[in-house]
Formats: sequence, C-alpha cells, structure tokens
Amino acid sequence: MERQMSAKRRVYIWLMRALMGFSAVFTCMLVAVITLYVLFRGLPDITWELLSTAPSYLGGGIGILPDILNTVYIIIAALCIVIPIGAGAAVYLTEYAANKKLVSVIEYAAETLSGIPSIIYGLVGMLFFCTFLNMQTSLLAGALTLVVMNLPTVMRTTQESLKTVPQSYREGAFGLGAGKWRVIRTVVLPGCIDGVITGCILSAGRILGESAALLFTAGFAHVINEFFSGLFSSGATLTVALYFYARERGEFGVAFAIAAILMALTLLVNLLAAMVGRYYKRRRSI
Repeated sequence: MERQMSAKRRVYIWLMRALMGFSAVFTCMLVAVITLYVLFRGLPDITWELLSTAPSYLGGGIGILPDILNTVYIIIAALCIVIPIGAGAAVYLTEYAANKKLVSVIEYAAETLSGIPSIIYGLVGMLFFCTFLNMQTSLLAGALTLVVMNLPTVMRTTQESLKTVPQSYREGAFGLGAGKWRVIRTVVLPGCIDGVITGCILSAGRILGESAALLFTAGFAHVINEFFSGLFSSGATLTVALYFYARERGEFGVAFAIAAILMALTLLVNLLAAMVGRYYKRRRSI
C-alpha cells in the first residue's frame, strides 16, 4: 500500500511539474508571438516622415509627431501630480497614522480604485473635469483622470517599500535624537527608494498604454502645441491615435507602426524599472 501511494505521489508531482512547465512556456511563447507579430507588421511602416511630421488633411499626409508630443505632455503632467500625492499619502499612512481602522479603510478604498475599469474613469473624468470644472476636452483633464487611476498604484507601491525598511533603523535614528521627519527623510526614504522609483516608472508605463479614459477626456486633435498651451487644448496620444487610424480611417499600416512604437516603449519602461530596482538594491547592499 505504501509503495502504491508512493508511486501515485510521484506521478502527481511529475504531472504538476509538467503543468507548471507548460504554463511557463506557453506564457513566454504568447508574449513572444504577440511582440514579434506587432513588430513585424509595424516596423516596416515606421519612417522618419511619419515620426517628424503632423498629419495633413489637404495633402493626405500622415504624421504622428503631435501624438508623440501629446503622450510626453500627459505623462509629465500626470507624474508631476500623482507622485507627490501618492508618496505623501503612503508616508502618512505608514509612518504617521495611528488609527489602524482608518488606514485599513483607505487601503481598501485604494485597492477598490485599482480594480475599476478605465472606461469608468474616463466617463467620470469627462463629467467632472471636462464638464463640471469646465476644462473642456483637454490634455490636462486627461492627465488628472490618469492621476486618479494611478494614485492607488503609486501609494500602495510606496507603502510596501516603506514597510521593507527594518524598524531597527528607525529606532536607532530616534535613539540618536533625530526627529520624526528627519528619520523619514534621511533613513526611511533612502532605504526604500528602489521600490518607490520602480512604482513610478511602472505608473508611467500604465499611463503610456492607457486609451479608454483618454477617449472621453483628452480628445482626438492632431495639432502640435507647446507644453503649457497643449495641456489646455484637445490632443490625441499615441494610443488614441492608434484607435483613430485603425477604427476610423482603416490605416492599419500606420496603426501597426504606432503599436510597434508603443510596444517598444513599454518594453523599455519595464526594462528601465528592473534596472533601477537592481541598481538601488546593489547600492544598498554595499
């Protein structure tokens, strides 16, 4: 009976290992196939003229320079707002808040916000920022909507990073006579800066790939503007431009070119986040 059970156990372990191996290989193949297909279809259509010009409706020319600039503008604006608010909220909840019930409620609300579909954020952003606050359809309204979307990510990532700092570091700094804020600024934050920066970079990647919320708030304009004037005017980001060219105009070559650019930028953002995390971990271990 023991030998029979042992044989069954070995078969079970082998099947589980085979299933996990198949799942890992299938996931890697799926990512590789999608990435290679998009790059194969999109790279041949990426030209300097496409990247450096604006679309001309009279001449029929197609260019995505305004969309690239709008994407950069909206990433900068959203990160400049969400990072101080998210990091500040995380520091307060982790280091200052004494009411654990309030902290639990806020953390539950943040987790709930992170699970809401982005199309709902777009609808609420359109009603609140564009209509109620009279911002109209603009990049600023889109950036503020993305701030609300990414606030839970930045806050929770910073919170988890703050919790990785050993309590003995804080106690040692307090023992030397340092105040609360000085301990946070000189001991706690430097000890978890890798997680904070990684979370911010991943938030930039999410902003880069967002389209549903921006369809309602940022608009479809393909006009080159300066940073401050562009924030208060309508503008299409790369993801919105991809939808426009594929769905409205049937320009699938241009759509795949934009998709290839977005894919390359997403891979670059993820690689940058991993490199920054490894760099600060290495620096902290020295």
